[in-house]
Amino acid sequence: MPVVTMDMEQARFNMIEQQIRPWQVLDPEVLRLLGTVRREDFVPAAHRALAFADIELPIGNGQTMLQPKVEARIFQELAIKNTDIVLEVGAGSGFMAALLAAKAEFVYSVEIDPLLAENARRNLQQADVANVAVETGDASAGWPSQGPFDVIVLSGSLPELPEQILQQLKVGGRLAAFVGEAPVMYARIVTRTGEKAFNSINVFETLIAPLRSAQQHQRFVF
Repeated sequence: MPVVTMDMEQARFNMIEQQIRPWQVLDPEVLRLLGTVRREDFVPAAHRALAFADIELPIGNGQTMLQPKVEARIFQELAIKNTDIVLEVGAGSGFMAALLAAKAEFVYSVEIDPLLAENARRNLQQADVANVAVETGDASAGWPSQGPFDVIVLSGSLPELPEQILQQLKVGGRLAAFVGEAPVMYARIVTRTGEKAFNSINVFETLIAPLRSAQQHQRFVF
């Protein structure tokens, strides 16, 4: 079906040029991977025509895929290396894991919803992504059995970052999270610069659905 393929490729090109580049995603390797990792293969069939749209897409059980530009910006900011061991909290459809795996040594993707976990495994297997293990469980406070990690990615928002998950970063490791409460949240990159030192940067303002297991905000006094 060459016409469908051509349409998909044009839609992918438009996504990169019209959504992702304007969001300051300019790393050539990141852009190359966004052009080769087939996002449409990780979208439910009913929404395949919208795979490259600038919206969050439903993937089942009330969960959604992040907007392409949000995924791309986070992916770029993490500066994944080929020796990195990555923890992804929330597998979703498996697309972000596929992107991460294209640059990392190995990805542990932990999904609390068994049906979504199975779907992510299937999508990754069909895409021939071999260096991802999708596990079922709650990793909102980390996944110490496989840690520490070079990179941690949280796919949903949290009111605050749990200390437990920060402690599972290696020195030099990077964590991406969406932190805050509606109406104001930030995409945050945290780098562990020493045993007791962390550097935190808010990259952009956003509004992301909470991790399913996120507890209600406990007020912290600083």
